[in-house]
Amino acid sequence: MGEQDSAHQRLTAEPGERSEPELEEAFDRLVGQGHERLVRPLLPLVATGLVGGIDVGVGVLMYLVVEHETGNALLGALAFTIGFVALLMAGSELFTENFLVPVAAVVARDGTVAQLARLWVVSLAANLVAGLGMAAMIITAIPSVQDTAIASGAYYAQLGINVRSFLLAVLAGAVITLLTRMQNATDSLGVKIVPAILLSFVLVGAQLFHSVLDSILMFAGLLTGRAPYGWADWAGALGWSATGNVVGGLVLVTGVRLLRVQHRVVEERRQG
Repeated sequence: MGEQDSAHQRLTAEPGERSEPELEEAFDRLVGQGHERLVRPLLPLVATGLVGGIDVGVGVLMYLVVEHETGNALLGALAFTIGFVALLMAGSELFTENFLVPVAAVVARDGTVAQLARLWVVSLAANLVAGLGMAAMIITAIPSVQDTAIASGAYYAQLGINVRSFLLAVLAGAVITLLTRMQNATDSLGVKIVPAILLSFVLVGAQLFHSVLDSILMFAGLLTGRAPYGWADWAGALGWSATGNVVGGLVLVTGVRLLRVQHRVVEERRQG
């Protein structure tokens, strides 16, 4: 009878909606994966963060080369998507990918706020260190893209601290967290590649304010020695964009998703 009831729920669900058991199963999977990330030892966490920065750096490399050769930013954004495909297939860690899975574990009391803070700080620092190294190699190995790098980095460095730049950062956080949510809805690698391509194109094509990606572009411009902005501008942009990314990821995507399985959250908290 249980299997028949589950099948009936799936058949009678509204088009485009997932049945309650499917939502609960997805939540349980998020909590389990989130716990694994939160308790990951420091060395593996640093390693996955470094690889994540390298993967995004490869995307930046292709973005700069294609935009330099074609003069078309949208084609460059399309070329950038290889970075997020690499991120997915390598199983590496990107700071802004940690606004759904580990947060679900903390909310369910299967992890602590301190563990979450450790995950965020270490992954962001490792992403930036690797991104800085990639930026240095890109502008040294391919000097023809330096002017493109300067222009791209200047756009983000000079956005300033205002409502517009904050909303661009909020949208970036929401887009990446939506990407994570879509990928966690399936076990098929082929299907997971689709949102990796589509939403990373949205991120770059719309010039949203993403803490790691835009830092790498700013690094590339700064390392040419000819950028119209400085390291202090980068630091300010990083703090502002990271704050907006967190708000977008937690409020617009994660919060709404957890509300849909609020009863399971309560059950997990009681068990915890």
